[in-house]
Amino acid sequence: MAADSKVQCVADVHAVLGEGPLWVARESALYWVDIKGRMIFRLAEGGELSQWPTPMRVGSLAPRAQGGFIAGTEDGIALVELDSNRFDVVAQPEEHLPNNRLNDGKVDRAGRFWAGSMDDTEQDATGTLYRIDADFAWKAFDEDYRVTNGPAFSPSGDRMYHNDSARQVTYVFDLDADGNARNRRVFLEFSEGDGYPDGMTVDSEGCLWIAFWDGWCVRRFSRTGEWLETVEVPAARPTSCAFGGPDLDRLYVTSASIGLDETSLRMQPNAGGLFLLVPGVRGLEEVPFAG
Repeated sequence: MAADSKVQCVADVHAVLGEGPLWVARESALYWVDIKGRMIFRLAEGGELSQWPTPMRVGSLAPRAQGGFIAGTEDGIALVELDSNRFDVVAQPEEHLPNNRLNDGKVDRAGRFWAGSMDDTEQDATGTLYRIDADFAWKAFDEDYRVTNGPAFSPSGDRMYHNDSARQVTYVFDLDADGNARNRRVFLEFSEGDGYPDGMTVDSEGCLWIAFWDGWCVRRFSRTGEWLETVEVPAARPTSCAFGGPDLDRLYVTSASIGLDETSLRMQPNAGGLFLLVPGVRGLEEVPFAG
């Protein structure tokens, strides 16, 4: 397996904090968000770019089985209908923490939505990992995070990976059929110069792809934690990655421009854009949220 070394910017949207890419097969389109720019983007298979402003900061988005999306936002869990501009909050697990917001989130192989929260200033370890079920009931499974990112799920759904980006650590949990996450342990640890593990996804071979904030790259790791490959990205702050395309053989990478000075922005004119590479391996079809 060898990735095509050519990484191209396919949507030069200059996102402030681009995040959460997801391929929606029923539309043959790639969606992603700009959390702090308050925008949702859609890139159709034919190249048409659409965008919608959001009334709240949206950290993550996932399609629902019955249409529309579920989202993790600064106001809680919301149901989103872009055509009618509806953002209806259905659960507020952290109403008591006004400085927190929901950040990254994904749907597991059984259709449950998992989302992590974080202190918006990235100072306090007030982040928690939640599971949201089809009836919108939520349950907290882990806490004491500074910056939550992920999660990602193994092909069989028996493993869940989750990052505390600020601490430069990737955890792995055992995930049972009932959606209980247990036996958290350190899967990967990184140090100065590596960058910060951000959003991630799993390929059809069970390997983990992680975008590295301030690392200029995405890296691929085996199920046992072996570092297999690095693909450089022409942006210092790649934020997440997702497989897409009709054959799920493309890897889309979001990025951020926040915090970059004028010199840095001149050096990376596509910062905040959506990038595309052909990794030489396919992804997995994502399951929509069951609710």
